[in-house]
Amino acid sequence: MVDYYEALGVSRSASAEEIKKAYRKRARDLHPDRNPSTEAADEFKRVGQAYEVLSDPEKRRNYDATGDEKGRGFPAGAQGFGGFSDIFETFFGGGAGQGGPASRTRRGQDSLIRARIDLKDAVFGITKEIDVETAVTCSVCDGSCTREGTSPTTCPDCHGQGQVQRPMRSILGTVIQAQTCARCSGFGNIIEDPCQECDGQGRVRERKTLKVKIPGGVEKGNRIHLAGEGEAGLAGGPAGDLFIEIDVKPHDVFTRRGNDLHATVSIPMSAAALGTTVTLDTFDGVEELSVAPGTQSGEVLSVRERGVAYLRGAGRGALKVHLKVETPVKLSERQRELMHEFASDRGEAIGESTTEHRGVFAKLRDRWDSL
Repeated sequence: MVDYYEALGVSRSASAEEIKKAYRKRARDLHPDRNPSTEAADEFKRVGQAYEVLSDPEKRRNYDATGDEKGRGFPAGAQGFGGFSDIFETFFGGGAGQGGPASRTRRGQDSLIRARIDLKDAVFGITKEIDVETAVTCSVCDGSCTREGTSPTTCPDCHGQGQVQRPMRSILGTVIQAQTCARCSGFGNIIEDPCQECDGQGRVRERKTLKVKIPGGVEKGNRIHLAGEGEAGLAGGPAGDLFIEIDVKPHDVFTRRGNDLHATVSIPMSAAALGTTVTLDTFDGVEELSVAPGTQSGEVLSVRERGVAYLRGAGRGALKVHLKVETPVKLSERQRELMHEFASDRGEAIGESTTEHRGVFAKLRDRWDSL
């Protein structure tokens, strides 16, 4: 289990201000813009989680007592109910003065945006600038929510406890029930002079530009995770995460199947019979492909390392070029005569056809060879 105090580098007796300063320093050092390593990203999330717990007095109290911010564990030597106060809380919805003030600090929400890229960018990868409209920490009050030179004042109703106690008659006699203070909403303090820039929220809406590295091999629907680039939290709380979902534009020539690129090239019947060389503009430049004499329609030429980069691992897929043999539609008289002479020379009778009876396994083998 993560030690939240150790994650922030503070002692267990650290004040709320010391915890806040430690978090900001650690977050700056581990931010993806400054430290893009995977280890730093994981540590950045742990630091954010630690701050979210230790900056909230109630969660911190539970964590110190049980090792769990939700109070689901038990401190050393405790078993089951902790005594009368726990029974009281179970039946009456709150112990006398146990809850403590709530923290204004909240972690920001995660965000999801979509980025549309060209197929070529999916093949090789690209560093792309993406505009994001999100919540950022207010630069005027630095997340404190108050106007410069001022600070929150202690609530006069609950005296900073976040709760008020009221007597209530029950089967046990008169008991004291703790309720959330209506005046300060349980925070224990009141912001009488809020920051004019953020209206006392500690954050503002802003459009910012991020440079996002999109790796080669991404497909439609893949998501890129950027830790700490989501919405800033309330009152200086840690930012959420940003997820970028990839969409790939269709291409006029190439289609993708797995890590292979596929294209169809048409060649004249005479070129298929005699053999030829075809040229194709690819993402790597012009490729010259040799077509053997007697090539049939549907045959596939394969070029290694001209497909899409593997997202995990080295190398690329192949380029698969499907050949389509074009049969002339309109012939001149001279061309018709030549075709008749050609057929006669080969002993082919015009109007006759040959049907090839082939087994299902032979057809499957040909299908496999064409891939």
